[in-house]
Amino acid sequence: MANTYQTLYERSLSDPDGFWSEVADDVHWFKRWDKVLDDTNIPYYRWFTGGVTNSCYNALDLHVDRCRGEQAALIYDSPVTGTVKTFTYLELLDNVARFAGVLQANGVEKGDRVVIYMPMIPETVIAMLACARIGAVHSVVFGGFAARELATRIDDARPKLIVSASCGIEGKKVIPYKPLLDAAIEQATAKPDKTIVFQRPQVNAAMTAGRDLDWQALMKDAQPVPCTPLAATDPLYILYTSGTTGVPKGVVRDNGGHLVALKWSMKNIYGVNPGEVFWAASDVGWVVGHSYIIYAPLFMGCTTVLYEGKPVGTPDPGAFWRVISQHKVSVMFTAPTAFRAIKREDPNGEFIRKYDLQHFRTLFLAGERCDPNTLHWAREQLNVPVIDHWWQTETGWAIGANCAGLGLSEVKPGSCARPVPGYNVQVLDENNNELPAGQIGTIAIKLPLPPGCLPTLWQNDEGFRNSYLTEFPGYYNTSDAGFIDDDNYLWVMSRTDDIINVAGHRLSTGAMEEVLSAHPDVAECAVLGVADKLKGEIPLGTIVLKAGVERNDAEIIGELIQMVRNKIGPVASFKIATVVKRLPKTRSGKILRGTMKKIADGMDYKVPATIDDPVILEEITADFKQLGYPRQQS
Repeated sequence: MANTYQTLYERSLSDPDGFWSEVADDVHWFKRWDKVLDDTNIPYYRWFTGGVTNSCYNALDLHVDRCRGEQAALIYDSPVTGTVKTFTYLELLDNVARFAGVLQANGVEKGDRVVIYMPMIPETVIAMLACARIGAVHSVVFGGFAARELATRIDDARPKLIVSASCGIEGKKVIPYKPLLDAAIEQATAKPDKTIVFQRPQVNAAMTAGRDLDWQALMKDAQPVPCTPLAATDPLYILYTSGTTGVPKGVVRDNGGHLVALKWSMKNIYGVNPGEVFWAASDVGWVVGHSYIIYAPLFMGCTTVLYEGKPVGTPDPGAFWRVISQHKVSVMFTAPTAFRAIKREDPNGEFIRKYDLQHFRTLFLAGERCDPNTLHWAREQLNVPVIDHWWQTETGWAIGANCAGLGLSEVKPGSCARPVPGYNVQVLDENNNELPAGQIGTIAIKLPLPPGCLPTLWQNDEGFRNSYLTEFPGYYNTSDAGFIDDDNYLWVMSRTDDIINVAGHRLSTGAMEEVLSAHPDVAECAVLGVADKLKGEIPLGTIVLKAGVERNDAEIIGELIQMVRNKIGPVASFKIATVVKRLPKTRSGKILRGTMKKIADGMDYKVPATIDDPVILEEITADFKQLGYPRQQS
């Protein structure tokens, strides 16, 4: 089987047209493509130009047409509300087709954008697929984001309509969404024509007359509509990811390449067959939720699980094992953070042994680098292969993985294994030269990117080029650093920019610094992503106060923590900050964030030759020790 991987990988690079043409034959097309890879406008490559398809048809209608309508398509499992509900393919199709009719009846047409600001409920899935059905471009915004963050995304996407819910539920806490939505619309320049609100029983949202519409009322008389044939190159969705300047970037996903790549990945990467139960324990607001809660499992004809809960606390550390046992999950995909939380609460795996996991055969981890200790613990407790794999919001599916469907090879804890077919991964130095095995550099992917990856940024081709393609001509810059070993295993070690990874969520330290700098007592600041045994990374704020400020440091820090929570949201996990006399800088004024991070993480570092005053590093070291850094990571 190892030879199967190598053969496919080599062919995917030497004959991409032939390789992806054969893969694309496995999906439904209203019209076959004219050209597999369109390279007439380099570096803006396009896949399957001339092809006509529809993602919703491939996710739902196709399976119903093939007499599999009674199979379970979606299992909604919500321990926070005590609800388990199953939708067959036929039932899900009926709901999606009718809500697509609602969208059309309210003026949404092909190419219009629809922002979806919703929790982990079936109606979120229905809204996304309904957009795909009629060719509207959906943009899902994670419900944990504050009004300002939502407003920036509204202004960039300029939606015709916004779909929301009255509330979300985080553990035992009910979070009303409508006040946040109202505030975001107020702040946004681009106003939607209408909003549709799903009223949950926990909160009844106040409605704005003339703008807000009730989901339940609209669905009572909704008429189903058929799928709209779409060009393979038409956009399916926009998903915003943090930019290094704090301005979100709208990653675009097309219909054709996305469909082809994701369906292929289910069998070949995850080793899943039609009819099996696949569970991605993520959120629909993130790329994992888009790709592997919704689209890929349904393209493949699997049963997918939508879980509204936590790995611990809903109600205990056995939550994941209960879901796997109850719904006969074959393959699970989650973030290492979840397993660190479970390990902390149940170090001996006692809750695992309370459940029958005989159907469970593989665990995949992604979203952040999995530390070897967590991987070993999961493998020993579950007695199944545990596979750490690596990808990004921009790629939409795995760049590096141990492909279960192509024969598992040796797992090297700390490595995401080998590049996936389609990805020509190289490690480069600053002069664009390929580095030898074992040497750390920037991980880059030689163009063209395979199908499924972003073709550009929303309404921003130049931003796409500048963000990803300029630093290493001919390559996509992942902004991750790492190396490839002698066995062609890829080791992703860290980010090369200021994006930090908090529990699998990519967040910009620049955006947090912008919030902190707005405080009247703050002169300057720096936010670092420091190692955390539970979340992978958490932000640590270093604050320099203005001269003459005599207020209590703790009081100011408390205000700063609340400001970040209000402006960015609790997802930022900004809870630790310290007041320092000054920040270490180069002579040109650049703050040495990387050096401070190494101090906080207890790593060796060299005093930069360009530092303005080396004594500052001693001061920072003393300040961090008072906070308890560096901390022992286990």
